[in-house]
Amino acid sequence: MPTSHAAQRTRTATRGRKAPNAVTLLKADHREVEDMFEQFQKSRSQSVKSRLAERICAALKVHTTIEEEIFYPAFLEQAHDEDIHHEAIVEHNGAKKLIAQIESSDPSDEYFDAKVKVLSEMIKHHVREEERPGGMFAEAKKSKMDLDDLGERLKQRKGQLAGQH
Repeated sequence: MPTSHAAQRTRTATRGRKAPNAVTLLKADHREVEDMFEQFQKSRSQSVKSRLAERICAALKVHTTIEEEIFYPAFLEQAHDEDIHHEAIVEHNGAKKLIAQIESSDPSDEYFDAKVKVLSEMIKHHVREEERPGGMFAEAKKSKMDLDDLGERLKQRKGQLAGQH
């Protein structure tokens, strides 16, 4: 399967000596997953859909883990915005439940496509919330968070987790 442009951008953004800042890295993850969801929606092949769903779920599990372990705690400590933080955690928990359902099924399940579509819609909402003006990423940029250091930590942890999948 050809590599998507978003995946190439993400690898380029995370390769080399210096990691992108935390917000840039997380936004690159968002674009990569959006691209995979788009490919899934266009595909008519069950085997392609199965592989894409696996990749989507793996990418989201890594992304939610690095956000929850590294970015969200740093955000909460510096920005002190519990409402944004708590909403993000609740959205992650909902996505994780749907990811588990998708991972335990396959395209022969009559609800498989619907589950992936709903996950896509949940993630689009979550991404809009994080990336909007006044959202978590905008607030992180305004805070005293060291986004370069966080980007390096996110990149390292992402590499560790990607090796597990």
